[in-house]
Amino acid sequence: MPGLVSPHGGGALKPLLLEGAERVEALVRARTLPRVPVSSREKGDLIMLGIGGFTPLEGFMTHGDWERVCDGMKLANDLFWPIPITLSTDRATADAIATGATIALADGEDGEILATMRVTEKYAIDKAHECMMVFRTADLEHPGVKMVMEQGEVNLAGPVQVLSTGGFPQKYGALFMTPRETRALFESLGWSRVAAFQTRNPMHRSHEYLAKVAIETCDGVLVHSLLGALKPGDIPAEVRTRAIAALIERYFVKNTVVQAGYPLDMRYAGPREALLHALFRQNYGCSHLIVGRDHAGVGSYYGPFDAHRIFDEVPAGSLETRPLKIDWTFWCYRCGGMASARTCPHADEDRLLVSGTKLRKWLSEGSAVPAEFSRTEVLEILRDYYAGLAAHEKVEVKLAGHSAR
Repeated sequence: MPGLVSPHGGGALKPLLLEGAERVEALVRARTLPRVPVSSREKGDLIMLGIGGFTPLEGFMTHGDWERVCDGMKLANDLFWPIPITLSTDRATADAIATGATIALADGEDGEILATMRVTEKYAIDKAHECMMVFRTADLEHPGVKMVMEQGEVNLAGPVQVLSTGGFPQKYGALFMTPRETRALFESLGWSRVAAFQTRNPMHRSHEYLAKVAIETCDGVLVHSLLGALKPGDIPAEVRTRAIAALIERYFVKNTVVQAGYPLDMRYAGPREALLHALFRQNYGCSHLIVGRDHAGVGSYYGPFDAHRIFDEVPAGSLETRPLKIDWTFWCYRCGGMASARTCPHADEDRLLVSGTKLRKWLSEGSAVPAEFSRTEVLEILRDYYAGLAAHEKVEVKLAGHSAR
């Protein structure tokens, strides 16, 4: 029986998370070290380094890595890598750290020590250049650009020892799976061809269709939900994953879909992020990545199928995980079912085309949503969420009114 794809770089998984007595001893030492706070994005990257999701990286990138990744999507050692994985801090903090020193990396929100790092290099970057290469824009309205431009003035590079999974297993339970765990599960199911479905949204009929198309040619699908930070207005992970679970339970054949989550924040880097999604899904054991319309995009910064084309632009052999490129999907009333722009010959007026903005408006107002767009079980969960939001907003308005008197 054929096996799963190899981890990126061709070797074994390289998780950097310490465990047992080794972790306890390292944590005691870490409490004596100078602390550098990390952002939400950096925390997610640290945890991915810890669980092996970013195999074969050993820590945060050097200037040489940063430069080559920005300009050519390769590390300094020529291994393919599409997006910089960097750690930044302010100038004063960086000046107080000697090259070669070991520091503790702490959650910028609650102060938990997440890792230790031996600082091998300190360097400044051209943030606008990174944004233009990675996001194709330096517009501060782009959430990924805003994130980069607001980061610290100095990048710190060096290998890390990860000491925490940041509370993700406690919050999400069995949903939070490491690459080692997904690989073991796929092997137990007898899967070797596995398609990853990347999502930061609930799954509606179009997403269901994409997953079922993949199941026709693969052994199964990993519905892989982002558990990190999103932009305002996106559906929280705990709501989204509950809605996805309801869909899988009622509308998919048993043992053809696995739902799991991973700890990254969205970068909204469009085509380059699609490549990163494929790279770390290779580490999770997936042979394919479903790439639909405007994958990992935001606003109108990318063309609807730029993420399809970028896979054809990278050198052969860059990734083992390959894209399953699927066109825009929708319900067609004349076809009488789900279709894509490649299979449906009819005009827009025959198709049910619903934007995320329009759907959120319907749900927040309690308006009807066509059954052809989303399953009833999914809509019930989302309606409860939006009803709770509306009730909370009413309470806030009422409290604001009282305090103004």
